[in-house]
Amino acid sequence: MPRASIEASVGPTAAAATRLCDHPGCTAGGDYRAPRSRDRLRHFYWFCLDHVRAYNAQWNYYAGMSAAEIEAEIRNDTVWQRPSWPLGSRMGLRFDPRLRDFGLFGLEEEEERLAAARRRPLSEQEQALVVFDLAPPFTFAGLKSRYKALVKLHHPDAHGGDKAAEERLKVINQAYSTLKTSYFRSG
Repeated sequence: MPRASIEASVGPTAAAATRLCDHPGCTAGGDYRAPRSRDRLRHFYWFCLDHVRAYNAQWNYYAGMSAAEIEAEIRNDTVWQRPSWPLGSRMGLRFDPRLRDFGLFGLEEEEERLAAARRRPLSEQEQALVVFDLAPPFTFAGLKSRYKALVKLHHPDAHGGDKAAEERLKVINQAYSTLKTSYFRSG
């Protein structure tokens, strides 16, 4: 009968009593397990208490790895050895920044919704949101600070009187006016 089935049939206490320390020349009982290598963490040596202490004191998981490999291993451990990616990057080319209300489930439905949104023309408010790269809800202070940043970036005086910059500034001003009146009406 194989050793694993003997251990399973008689229980762990009886198997531990018959297991000897894996250290050469030791006749004590092997009650404490220690990993064989970094690549085989589920395979163990079985040592007595004195030898497992000595083994653990000298064992180094990162032995034989370069600094870059160690850094990669540590980074991989921070996400439990699972693949990760920056937030929002999984959408790839299918992501449309005009649509921020996509659902969490049903990728096919999401693709259909994105395709339908591309077919219909954007409303004036949606176009203004695209210009400002904003999504509701946003505050008036946030809108105003984004407006100031865009004006400073695209002002014709900053571009030597460039006509294209002047046209961009007109679009920004119109979008600001649209968003201000549609989202922050007084009264």
